[in-house]
Amino acid sequence: MGRKLLTEHINVEGIHTFDVYRKHGGYASVEKALKTMTPEEVVEEVKASGLRGRGGAGFPTGMKWSFLAKPEGKPRYLVCNADESEPGTFKDRYLMEKLPHLLIEGMITSSFALGARTSYIYIRGELLYVLRILEKAIAEAYANGFLGENILGSGYSLDLHVHPGGGAYICGEETALLESLEGKRGNPRNKPPFPAVWGLYGCPTVVNNVESIATVPWIVNNTAAEYAKIGVGRSAGTKLISAGGNINKPGVYEIELGVPVEEFIYSDEYCGGIWKGRDMKAVIAGGSSVPILPKDLILKTANGEDRLMTYESLSDGGFATGTMLGSGGFFVMDDQTCIVRHTWTLARFYHHESCGQCSPCREGTGWMEKVLHRIEHGHGHMHDIDLLVSVAKQIEGNTICPLGDAAAWPVAAAIRHFRDEFEWHVKHPQAATAPGAVFNKAESVLA
Repeated sequence: MGRKLLTEHINVEGIHTFDVYRKHGGYASVEKALKTMTPEEVVEEVKASGLRGRGGAGFPTGMKWSFLAKPEGKPRYLVCNADESEPGTFKDRYLMEKLPHLLIEGMITSSFALGARTSYIYIRGELLYVLRILEKAIAEAYANGFLGENILGSGYSLDLHVHPGGGAYICGEETALLESLEGKRGNPRNKPPFPAVWGLYGCPTVVNNVESIATVPWIVNNTAAEYAKIGVGRSAGTKLISAGGNINKPGVYEIELGVPVEEFIYSDEYCGGIWKGRDMKAVIAGGSSVPILPKDLILKTANGEDRLMTYESLSDGGFATGTMLGSGGFFVMDDQTCIVRHTWTLARFYHHESCGQCSPCREGTGWMEKVLHRIEHGHGHMHDIDLLVSVAKQIEGNTICPLGDAAAWPVAAAIRHFRDEFEWHVKHPQAATAPGAVFNKAESVLA
């Protein structure tokens, strides 16, 4: 059983309330940071811990903090990205719902480190019930002197606000989030300037994911050195994984980074194996935007080494034979899953969620949806498969924000690893569109 840094007390009755959370060591990092540390010392501690952003990109958190500009006369802001609209990902919602005070404690300690006097939690618009939980917890923190003026007599003051988004996937991109927070349409900004220099209201701003911020209290309380001992190499610490799909035990799991993928899928401690005893066909390891991998490549690297739940191991082989840990949205597909239908579903989502600002994304996502619809519904042509690859290449790397990449990578990877299934849909449209039809590789070879 791996160590639990974030979810150790998650099943304690009443842990969502201030009194119970405080009784179990809550807000100790605020006391330690405000009374015994300087902001610079907190930043250095987070930097030394090796904590990487848990929203998907995996950029070192402490390094991101150190980039924050500190011009005279300008306020600085910390914004928590709680938009979590990535399909297959639900760990931040779980954390906020069950442990709201952990996020608030992390916001206070992190805001102190960054010199922010006003901070925001930008939450996904559909999660209004979680917003109410956070608002109640924030009110408790104010009532007990952990928010507001002169916190714990330290001279440091902080106001914390929760802001609901409009339900747009694009607002998970940090600059689109800032635009939305300012009351504008959630369109991504050109970078540079980066938010660390020109962010919220034109002021230096750090945007961090819920899980990243919630990890800060443990690091401050237990030291960076202790945190760095957990995990493997540059993949330090624990990671929350949203496990779903055709598995026996879907849910949120906190793992020590470095657990073998095979153990995570098949052990009773985690996913409990494939639903109904079926064979596994493919896995999306880090949310819908990362490349899909077939069974052989998700369990082993192309070199035959065990694939581990780390940033480095999952990306081993590049996109040719690897994928990304991303946001930790771990989606397992059994041998009854239609990869073409699944890819078309994702393409529909990304076409719908494109903000339309960049032509490659606006037009390309629409074309990918149309062509995949054609193939899935028995009207495809063989040249459509290469057309999809071509459109994906023209989108990738040619947009202001990563949504274009997020739309292109799943399509390109699905064709890269399951091209025979796409060809079967084209060659045998009646069989492919029959109710309950499932591609059988052996039968397609004989055909």
